[in-house]
Amino acid sequence: MVKHLHNIFTPLRNFLEDSRSAGVLLIICTVCSLAMANLPHLGAAYVNGWTRDAFGKFFAGHLPETMVGWINDVLMSLFFFFVGAEIKREMLQGELASIRRSLLPVLAALGGMLFPALIYTLFNHDTFYHHGWGIPMATDIAFSLGVLSLLGERVPVQLKIFLMALAIIDDLGAVVTIALFYASGMHAEYLWLSGGLLVSLILCNVWRLKYAGVYFLLGAALWWSLFHSGVHPTIAGVALGFALPLSRLEQVEHILHKPVHFVILPLFALANTAVIFPHSGQEILHSTISMGVMLGLFVGKPLGIFLASYVATRLGLASLPSYTSYPQLLGAGMLGGIGFTMSIFTTSLAFHSAEVQAIAKLSILLGSLGSAIIGYLYLYGLARQTGTRPAEPAYQAIPEELAVSVA
Repeated sequence: MVKHLHNIFTPLRNFLEDSRSAGVLLIICTVCSLAMANLPHLGAAYVNGWTRDAFGKFFAGHLPETMVGWINDVLMSLFFFFVGAEIKREMLQGELASIRRSLLPVLAALGGMLFPALIYTLFNHDTFYHHGWGIPMATDIAFSLGVLSLLGERVPVQLKIFLMALAIIDDLGAVVTIALFYASGMHAEYLWLSGGLLVSLILCNVWRLKYAGVYFLLGAALWWSLFHSGVHPTIAGVALGFALPLSRLEQVEHILHKPVHFVILPLFALANTAVIFPHSGQEILHSTISMGVMLGLFVGKPLGIFLASYVATRLGLASLPSYTSYPQLLGAGMLGGIGFTMSIFTTSLAFHSAEVQAIAKLSILLGSLGSAIIGYLYLYGLARQTGTRPAEPAYQAIPEELAVSVA
């Protein structure tokens, strides 16, 4: 009996420790959700189940009332908390800890956000859908690093660190974009309350208060006030992540890593990709939304990341990562076009029509799939053409922090 249990749980444990497993699980959840949503008789019930008012009689007006509301507003706040803690740790100790080390991924991330937004705007500036320019700006860390990990030692570990740092800065840009441009129905009294609670969190950090419970109580109060203010409440998660003292960050990331990647993000994928396919594919191919999103991810991302990196290094503002080349940076830029979590999340804030959201989400999936396939094939072919440089002993293994994280 014990042997059988060992045979069952050992592969499961290995799967959870695999740096690619988070991306694999998201793909499985996405495919299952799309399949369920498009079943002939059960599809509509499956889709409506996520948006049905299931908690209204308990939380009317005070907390989310639907399953998708709890996932997107409450559980995703924990995801953003994890992101905030990860960004702060990288800024203090990791790849973003010095100007010289962080400048290249910072500039690359800015280029990778600007170009997709411009491409989307070119297609939609004079339409009702112009507000969706933030959708193709984000890079999904789990998927992009997962695909890059498939290449193993064919690419240098420094390229993986560059892509990870870029995606983390990308997340920060997405958070700022959501806070500034996707708030709605502002309520001044709750905004003032949120501001006071945010100042309290900052003061706790300045005074180096070590009691984590105080931070979490203030963070929960901040979430509730933002929920009623018109600013998306997930911003509270980022604020709490930044406010926690450095000594607590590693512990928080360790505790939240598996719940975030193997519970919260899969639930997010299931709820937010429950999309019924349009009757005609032309609704997607001929839509200015889909053209803006797909080309923003597939063309804008690699173009912006590569051009910003090329100009920065040529001007001497930054230097190429060790053992990497410009063609490899272009390949990393292609993988930067894999947008999922943040792109879908922004879609739910930018558009309120289910039909428009469906087109945008399917466009995200198509653009991301194209970016993943082309990016992988390009880097694989590049490695075969140029050969792989033997890694020095210090770089034989991927650092633990490169285990796929969000993103």
